[in-house]
Amino acid sequence: MRLVDGVTVGHWTDSEARTGCTVVRLPEGVTASGEIRGGSPASREFELLDPVRRVGRLDAVVLSGGSAFGLAAGSGVADALGEAGIGFETPHGAVPIVVGMSLYDLGVGDASVRPNAEHGRLALRAATTEPAVGRVGAGTGATVGKWRGPDHAIDAGLGIATMTDGELAVSGVVAVNAVGDIDDGSDSARIRGGASAWPLADDPLGADLSTNTVIGVVVTNAVLDAGQCLVVAQG
Repeated sequence: MRLVDGVTVGHWTDSEARTGCTVVRLPEGVTASGEIRGGSPASREFELLDPVRRVGRLDAVVLSGGSAFGLAAGSGVADALGEAGIGFETPHGAVPIVVGMSLYDLGVGDASVRPNAEHGRLALRAATTEPAVGRVGAGTGATVGKWRGPDHAIDAGLGIATMTDGELAVSGVVAVNAVGDIDDGSDSARIRGGASAWPLADDPLGADLSTNTVIGVVVTNAVLDAGQCLVVAQG
């Protein structure tokens, strides 16, 4: 899947343990912002994306499984970029700006295996302009359809899409671990077992629907300031 020029994506995947991480490497000079939604976010350095912050750069975004443990992958990416002299210039050297976001996949495979700093380095090293999609990287242990109850969860993954209009290009890299279903709006969702009705239980997940996460990155070659990037993130 092609990406906006200058952007590369790499994965580290453990198919047996059902977890992984994905690095979105960004070109020099990008402007960025973002928004966190949901009740149980796991993030790294996300505060730097606030338009009022001083640091006006972003070197990479790390998407990972492993819940909060998986944020360690971002440290490996930051170390590797720092060793290459990439980052926000300070009097004592460059400090890479690496934002991280993680999803909860601990109940899918081997919960003792989580993306770590070395895995982040491997994903960065694997970054390419034509990355794989599906059950790879941060999407390895992602599932959807859980609103009907855990027995109805089905495998999801990581998707990438790019749209162009003349010279304008927009790419999205998203790991989908939603409580709901994936539906493109063209027809009703295809539910495992052929049932599209609501579950028999009034509330199969109990009162807490805030423990599922969709994490991702949207990149464009449009010239936007940080405030405009925030509006894109909110959309």
